[in-house]
Amino acid sequence: MKPISHMVHYYETDKMGVTHHSNYIRWMENARIDYLGQIGCGYAECEAMGLTAPVTGFSCRIKSSTRFGDEVLISARILKYTGVRLNFSYRVTRPDGSAVAEGETDHCFLNADGKVIALQREFPQLHENLLAQIEREKGEENHA
Repeated sequence: MKPISHMVHYYETDKMGVTHHSNYIRWMENARIDYLGQIGCGYAECEAMGLTAPVTGFSCRIKSSTRFGDEVLISARILKYTGVRLNFSYRVTRPDGSAVAEGETDHCFLNADGKVIALQREFPQLHENLLAQIEREKGEENHA
């Protein structure tokens, strides 16, 4: 999947002149939403059907600081999918490929009533889209 590009905004920096840590999770969310849209699981469409996938946990390790005006590339990838839970991994890099940050987010699926659901029962097409993407990514790993 193609990573998203982001230019660090001035408001994303703190008094020390580096990107504030809270922005990394926002960048990851933007990459995840873009990724899901690319594989046919767009967030707006899912929410219109009454499906949400809230963050239930996250981690981020910053490897190198960024500053106002720096460009970063954020890529998302499915780490694990069980039908009820979905885990993503993220890489934030500079255009030259050097590491900026790595992270993970954990999600569950909720229906319009806020109840945890099994995606394969409630939304089988979305379930199939996720499984197909996982297989594509496995194929890419084998060819890398």
